[in-house]
Amino acid sequence: MILRQLHDLLTAVLHLERRFEPYFRSELNALLREPIAALTQLSIDLTRRNEHLALAEEVFADDEETSCQGMIDEIRRHLAQDFAPGDMQRGGNTKTHGIVLAEFIVRDDLPMRCRHGVFAQARGFPAWVRFSGPGPHVEPDINDVGFGSISIKAMDVPGDKLMDDEKFTQDFTAVVTPTFVTQNSRDNARLQYWSRREMPVWYFLDPLHSHVRDFIMQSLWNETQRNPLGATYYSCVPYLLGDGQAMKYEIRPRQKVDMHIDGLPFHPDDNYLRRNMQRTLAMQAVEFDVFIQLQTDAHAMPIENAGVRWSYRKSPLIPAAILRIPMQHFDKPSQFEFAKILSYNPWHAHVAHRPLGNQGRARRRMYQEMARYRQAMNGVRHYEPDGSETFE
Repeated sequence: MILRQLHDLLTAVLHLERRFEPYFRSELNALLREPIAALTQLSIDLTRRNEHLALAEEVFADDEETSCQGMIDEIRRHLAQDFAPGDMQRGGNTKTHGIVLAEFIVRDDLPMRCRHGVFAQARGFPAWVRFSGPGPHVEPDINDVGFGSISIKAMDVPGDKLMDDEKFTQDFTAVVTPTFVTQNSRDNARLQYWSRREMPVWYFLDPLHSHVRDFIMQSLWNETQRNPLGATYYSCVPYLLGDGQAMKYEIRPRQKVDMHIDGLPFHPDDNYLRRNMQRTLAMQAVEFDVFIQLQTDAHAMPIENAGVRWSYRKSPLIPAAILRIPMQHFDKPSQFEFAKILSYNPWHAHVAHRPLGNQGRARRRMYQEMARYRQAMNGVRHYEPDGSETFE
């Protein structure tokens, strides 16, 4: 009872702070974000042992399947207690702000060492891009934890794929924090336990299993979201880029967009992020740069620990593609239903881009089983889009 009351108090303070944060957060970020992040990462690095691994080498833990099953069980319980059959939502990245038709364009100046899989040739691919909020609830935008995500489903992608339920897609998933909320799948299972109990803060602050440093890293980038089309997104976990080469990727906006939130501090619209997206795309096209970051140091840029930020000094970003979103309207109810049907999974990928690390490995089964559960509860079948979809 005491933990619940303290958690509710902390949540109430956060919700209040989120309403005033846009007035000062940019200046605070410029002053403090990078110094605090550097100190936090140094603290994490001092506790890590050098295993002298090769580039792109993975290390499998004995309890990975147990952790994966724990995540699946907790998320399924949480969804069952929050949503009714027919309206089952995703367990994470739950609230759809919008799904838009785009083009994923591979650059013609990409270095040869990066030309693998979807990046092999300079060409464009049609894509469905979903912007979403954190979940597991669907709540007013101002009350989320300041977390946003992007999911890109490129289509008409040739080559051998890692999963057989989609033949021509390549999915990219990314969030607004450069490190992931949990360092490994074992920790993720523990987070899902606290999340189902509606007290996720205690995952970070539990004195017996503290994750304060991860809490600091998340807090530095989690902030009041203003417009999904103006945010930077990070893969957080690594992927293959051909044999023996690992990468992460970042997705950064190429232009400024309207970041104003009408009604602050006390009367913002419950879906202001969707409205800001609609307002933007009614007036202008939007582009994002997609960057690749190669692993160049197996210890400093680990595969298995998603809480470590890869150094730009050791490996500068490489421009790889452009995500181009043309002007459009996406407010039809049928289009949001389409977003509910789609399944995004980082294992919907060319074999040259296999997810790496324990959380990447867990996502294959976890994402697939949770998608099947959601689709079964909603009475829909798995669907692979091709970009020709229209909505009435």
